[in-house]
Amino acid sequence: MKITTTEVGDDAAGSARVFKSLSESLGVMGVALNYFERAPGEPIGYCYHRHHEQEEVFYVLSGTATFETEAETVTVDAGELIRFAPGEWQQGSNRGEERLVVLAIGAPFEQGPTDLRRDCPACGERTPADPEPMGDGVVFYCAVCNTETGRYD
Repeated sequence: MKITTTEVGDDAAGSARVFKSLSESLGVMGVALNYFERAPGEPIGYCYHRHHEQEEVFYVLSGTATFETEAETVTVDAGELIRFAPGEWQQGSNRGEERLVVLAIGAPFEQGPTDLRRDCPACGERTPADPEPMGDGVVFYCAVCNTETGRYD
């Protein structure tokens, strides 16, 4: 089966955040395959996180991705890949000056339990985060003090 990213979903190409799940459109059953575009300053995911059971590989198609991990901050340029084993903490973002385009592959398809962390201004540190759906978006709250730590439409 052949598809293009323009055939999947309805994200506007010029928006700051584009996300397209490609697995279903391709009939992929064993891995999660996702396409991301991010404007400068935008995160790839909304939280510093780790998957207990799923490993992730990010392939940078264009731009430069920056991944924060427990050990270091890693820069991944176009044509490069980075892998995170189950249990490894990470968060990617576009700290560059051009649009970032990334293909993300996660296996197994079902990610299983995921731990989320966000910087809480009230607690003064990165704390567990609780997401709550909000219309077409999500709001994150600190699991320690219930302060809102992020809102994404």
